[in-house]
Amino acid sequence: MDFAYRNSALCAEQLPLEEIARRFGTPCYVYSRAAIERHYGDYVQSLDGHQALVAYSVKANANLAVLALMARLGAGFDIVSGGELARVLAAGGDPRRVLFSGVGKSEIEIAQALEAGILCLNIESEAELERVDAVASRLGQRAPIALRVNPEIDAKTHPYISTGLRKSKFGVPFADAERLYQEAARRKHIEPIGIGCHIGSLLADPAPWIEAAERVIELADRVERMGVSLAHIDVGGGIGIRYRDEPGRSVAEFVAGALRALGARRQRLIVDPGRSIVGNAGVLLTRVEYVKRGPDRSFLVVDAAMNDLLRPALYDAWHEVRTVREPAPGATLGTYDVVGPICESADFLAKDRPLAATAGDLLAVMSAGAYGMSMSSNYNARPRAAEVMVDGAAAHLVRRRESVQELFAGESIPAW
Repeated sequence: MDFAYRNSALCAEQLPLEEIARRFGTPCYVYSRAAIERHYGDYVQSLDGHQALVAYSVKANANLAVLALMARLGAGFDIVSGGELARVLAAGGDPRRVLFSGVGKSEIEIAQALEAGILCLNIESEAELERVDAVASRLGQRAPIALRVNPEIDAKTHPYISTGLRKSKFGVPFADAERLYQEAARRKHIEPIGIGCHIGSLLADPAPWIEAAERVIELADRVERMGVSLAHIDVGGGIGIRYRDEPGRSVAEFVAGALRALGARRQRLIVDPGRSIVGNAGVLLTRVEYVKRGPDRSFLVVDAAMNDLLRPALYDAWHEVRTVREPAPGATLGTYDVVGPICESADFLAKDRPLAATAGDLLAVMSAGAYGMSMSSNYNARPRAAEVMVDGAAAHLVRRRESVQELFAGESIPAW
């Protein structure tokens, strides 16, 4: 296992987390290279023998070391901003394997993407199609595009991360897609090359994902009969991971359903996973500052906070919390809320957890490799955490801890 107890010490691969805390301090994100490679390999193995592209969703974890590892493994990238494009390029990613999603692409971002030579712009509105056409015309290029369509299938996930319904801000209405493909095909600076969808995140059941793939593939057939040739079909990502006791449905079950729907069609299948590659490949390492006991609740006040890991405050998300030193047999457990020092009642990492911990002890917040550091902030003037990549028994500092001075280095005081 990538995070397991060895001689009573919780380790990342072969390295004790206590050693990482000693060298790099806390709070600190710790990633397992072996876990990332294995999770990516699950997709490669499931797609073996088929024309396919695994486009890693950069928003899940955009550290340059993670992106460089994905590029080295042969992945493509799904991005949602010009900043993410810059990160992919800085990490050695191939722009010809980049898809640009997102509802609010600026003219500058579109131009950057076209000049970089990315694979495809995923169009999410008729207004965006017009903007891409105008930018491509100005640059004297043909913009490769795909429509992201809403298949109107309920992903049965948290409403904040359900993205494929008619009421969603994402994508174009399913009923409008054929008309928009006709519109795209008549524009000389637009080249329709694909179609795609994304119905949401944290999907536990393959059925809605497969149903969405089937609907989009059927729509692709109708678009092709209109005379618009499509090179790829993007069935999205969103496959969940096990945070607690969710049913463990394999990547292979999801992918096999999409491949069955694709059948013998010639198009390349694209999938856009993020969380399922990095989520369980990372932990947030934190130290207990105080044990605070009260008449109704008791708290472990730690040095990590909602600015480091927002998911519990934002989604009421559940993360397992482990003591870095394995409790001795028969150790007395207390029931605690694990909270941070930020001045918000929403600043918690976990609630009602049975733990044997005292001030100074180290805790590991598990399954924190996705949407942890990438959603972090400097709220309460808190420097963002360090990030460490573990490879066997070696630890590499892949992002140093910010300093307080860096937080206001770009600010200035007017000469009143």
